[in-house]
Amino acid sequence: MKVGFIIIDMQESIVRKKMDQSSIDHACEYINHVANVLRSNDHVVIHVQDVEGMEETPPEEYRIIPEVDVNEKDITVTKEASNAFWQTNLEQVLKSHGIELVIIAGFAAEECVLFTYNGAMERGFRPVMLQNGILSTHHEAVISTYRDRNVISYPVVDYLIH
Repeated sequence: MKVGFIIIDMQESIVRKKMDQSSIDHACEYINHVANVLRSNDHVVIHVQDVEGMEETPPEEYRIIPEVDVNEKDITVTKEASNAFWQTNLEQVLKSHGIELVIIAGFAAEECVLFTYNGAMERGFRPVMLQNGILSTHHEAVISTYRDRNVISYPVVDYLIH
């Protein structure tokens, strides 16, 4: 089984202005661990970047925050809608790599993360949220996202991959 790890909207202009540093660091610790496990076992890591309104903002505002480890083998998908599948090549990228299980992390739990989770399910993938890997300015949104969706923890990822 091939696994895809989708990391959503972990960008300067989106996360930095809305989340405190300790929350960012906490989520990134889990995101980076899972990304490294998957990369080292030839699975796919995808960074989704929201570029809506980019032409009006300095490019550095759209870069991925330095707390997220990015590897040259990682894939970047840009989007302008909340669902990372909407009018992007994300579905084609996943299918071309034979991915069935999609692990989702990033910002924001109640918006882009949730809508991408639903988009993955609608397209026949098996999506799961990374426990401790999603962020929101509303703590209760993270809790309800975990409560109502499939969740995977990093030890389970380690076990499945090894």
